[in-house]
Amino acid sequence: MTPPLSILDLAPVPRRGTAAEALHNSIDLARVAERAGYLRYWVAEHHLVPGVASSSTPVLVALIASATERIRVGSGAVQLPNTRPLQVAEQFGTVAAVHPGRIDLGLGRLDLHKVLTLIRASQEAGSGKPGAPPPPPLPRVVDGLLIPSPARFAGDPSMFGYLGALLGFSADDPPPDYDEQVGAILDYFAGTAKRTDGEPVTVLPAEGTDLDVWVLGSSPGASAQVAAARGLPFAASYHTVPSTVLETVAAYRDAFRPSERLAAPHVMVSADVVVAETDERAAELAAPYGQWVLDIRSGRGAQPYVTPEEARARVWTEQERAAVADRVGTQFVGSPATVVERLETLAGVTGADELLVTTVTTEHADRVRSTELLAQAWAERRTT
Repeated sequence: MTPPLSILDLAPVPRRGTAAEALHNSIDLARVAERAGYLRYWVAEHHLVPGVASSSTPVLVALIASATERIRVGSGAVQLPNTRPLQVAEQFGTVAAVHPGRIDLGLGRLDLHKVLTLIRASQEAGSGKPGAPPPPPLPRVVDGLLIPSPARFAGDPSMFGYLGALLGFSADDPPPDYDEQVGAILDYFAGTAKRTDGEPVTVLPAEGTDLDVWVLGSSPGASAQVAAARGLPFAASYHTVPSTVLETVAAYRDAFRPSERLAAPHVMVSADVVVAETDERAAELAAPYGQWVLDIRSGRGAQPYVTPEEARARVWTEQERAAVADRVGTQFVGSPATVVERLETLAGVTGADELLVTTVTTEHADRVRSTELLAQAWAERRTT
């Protein structure tokens, strides 16, 4: 059975545009997605970058839910511990109280110590220095799906440390227990939260709210394990960390325990896509993608998308190409038929119950067209 499609939106800021334009574009695209038949419309959480406006996730979720009628709207994801569990429950409980049965709370995890350690290890890998990590494994193809070598970061990771400082924590602090944080949020919604002395805690309007809680992750570690242990649906990131998607999904399924919320494992897998009328046109629209990823991985953060002409004129170094090879190689670009075939491969190899697609283009109209073309082709495939 062909799984349903959903959308992940970063509210990209147009070149020479404003954050207000980006947010209006997101609301417009959500309406397009609803008309086209997508199941969910999720927005990501990003901070301190000039190219992405989705920093206040619950506010944007509320705006989009109010501008649409049927499509589920949610976060992909709220990053813990950026926001305290109580605040998360109150914020999304408020939105879900107004839009019952339509809100998804996707929970992510920011472990600064782990992030900085991985970045430094990536930069040192293969350097030949004593004690340096070995070179990463070579890319491989599994039943038609590319599993690339792990990411190589090219620049300064200091932005992550600065973000932590602004939010009141650092890489030197022990990370909060993620399972406890997720459990606290679930207790607030269930009305079972208690104080340390055993007295009940009332958290309105979260208590009893009709919404779905998801966990998002990109490795077989804490996120996959918590989602499995708590019996929650899980979204695995092929679009940001494609090298570990198979291990991540397997870890979740192997450890899954049924819950009142979910009787069996339920997996969504993400993919970065650009669809146009022809493969050639889609490749042109996707030309700036490598620059976008490089800016993020070099520590500059997401920048406004350059034009295809500017992207083609850029001169790349070998090190820069290596830093984005995993993401560029796993972006699904082409005509509707081309992208549908690749998405079916992704769903088949991972066993995905749902797929979550994200698209960034220089012009908003091209993103709208990509969304419409993919939905039409996917619906036709599902009916056959």
